[in-house]
Amino acid sequence: MQRRQFITLLGTGLAAWPFGATVQLALLVLCGGAVANAAEIKVLSGSAVTTAMAELISAFEQSSGHKLLSDFDATIGAMTQRVLSGEECDVAIVSRSQIELLMRAGKLVAGSRVDIAKVGVGVFVRKGAFQPDISSAETFKRSMLAAKSIGYSDPAAGAPVSIYLIEMFERLGIAEEMKAKTTVFKQRGERFDAVARGDVEIGFNQISAIVARSDVDLVGPLPVPLQHRTLFASGIAAASKEPEAAQAFVRFITAPEAQAVWKAKGFEAP
Repeated sequence: MQRRQFITLLGTGLAAWPFGATVQLALLVLCGGAVANAAEIKVLSGSAVTTAMAELISAFEQSSGHKLLSDFDATIGAMTQRVLSGEECDVAIVSRSQIELLMRAGKLVAGSRVDIAKVGVGVFVRKGAFQPDISSAETFKRSMLAAKSIGYSDPAAGAPVSIYLIEMFERLGIAEEMKAKTTVFKQRGERFDAVARGDVEIGFNQISAIVARSDVDLVGPLPVPLQHRTLFASGIAAASKEPEAAQAFVRFITAPEAQAVWKAKGFEAP
């Protein structure tokens, strides 16, 4: 691709980004070495990164000439299991501990882990509904005991938020009370739909997924003493046929300039 065409494409792809001209220029420099031979790479990750990836992938494709096939339609636990079971990909994006697990299993290149961003657990309710007090660990506990119903994704599917909540309710001494009022959702998106309809009063999920929905309100993150953050990291597949393009993608989404996108979608720096 000629430099003039590359600049035109990059400018078009970044025009809608929440960046100023300085950051756009920095990304242009970052991607200035666009490869001559376009490659097709496959990225597997959990659904929490979908909103940030939608912007980053589009910009990367236009700036690099590479094509990405992405699948974010599962929990990070389910994605980890798919990679362990032999599903082909070029880049896996799951939790840092799961990346290490995949490396030990020989599915990812040893030493290829790169930390991307972290996200905490949030509480949400139906749009415009009463918002419980979760400002402290004690008020959170009282609000949970007063709630008529709560809901979260099926922990058996490897949903990190749900697995953590079960352990947290045990620590708070309210596990039995919460179990009686909990709905476990097995279908993706149903946890939001049920709360939006008013069928379930309070839902839990990673903040990045909550802020992407217009039909629910984010009450806020869990109080600091109870908060749990998932650190997302990437790794290059040991069987990748396009390791250089895969590495270029990881460099792009972890560049300092890309942090503006992650932050806008509810993530924090790693």
